[in-house]
Amino acid sequence: MPNDFDIASTKYDTTFTFSNIGKAQRHMVFKYLNPILNQGKKLSILELNCGTGEDAIHFAKLNHNVLATDISEGMIKVARAKTNSKNLIFKTQDINTITTNTFKTKFDFIFSNFGGLNCLSKAELDLFFKKAHKLLNPEGKIVLVIMPKHCLWERLYFILKGSFKKANRRKTNEKVIANVDGVAVKTWYYNPEEIVSLNASQYATNNIKPIGLAIPPSYLENSFLAKKPFLSIFKSIDAVITGSYWAKYADHFLIELKKN
Repeated sequence: MPNDFDIASTKYDTTFTFSNIGKAQRHMVFKYLNPILNQGKKLSILELNCGTGEDAIHFAKLNHNVLATDISEGMIKVARAKTNSKNLIFKTQDINTITTNTFKTKFDFIFSNFGGLNCLSKAELDLFFKKAHKLLNPEGKIVLVIMPKHCLWERLYFILKGSFKKANRRKTNEKVIANVDGVAVKTWYYNPEEIVSLNASQYATNNIKPIGLAIPPSYLENSFLAKKPFLSIFKSIDAVITGSYWAKYADHFLIELKKN
């Protein structure tokens, strides 16, 4: 849906990237990426669903070679306007049309943040993992940040609003139409064990972490929950409760996979 995401690109940074909640959740992601990114080796990185480029720019500043892709020309246009880094390339690319010949190189690290992979059905996700395996160098890694089925914040929020159907909207194997900055997006939700089972023969699971267990979802940015002292308390809780058990109850979870 390139045209729809082009519309979302004009306000994505305002509504998420530079929001209090967006910055708090991204900080958590970077915390778990640090052992991969700061090991003294220049990595070849492929980012998928890069949006307006915040993560790619961060990786490039750490001196890695980055190719960042997104289906939306609008998102890529916004991203390109932010930087002229020589070790960072932005490219318009549909994840579903990637083949082993799409890129001229293989990668040490493939990354997708904040639910980009939730736009794929289970069949499409399975195909993605097969393609990614061929795109990775030996012992290459994939880190994905995905929305699970049992977000506690979302259930509480909609129950308090009396929207019981929406409170359980993630708990399905079928696609759900989610609202992203006014854009209707086909979305599938996956718990960590589903991702592990999809690729057990191709990858080893190194890490699973909750992202936004206490920090609320971004649609609560305009509420008191995104302001001090509440958000500071939520960040402190998330700094302590990091076990993989809690991943399926957070707004997102991070999963790190290593190529077998």
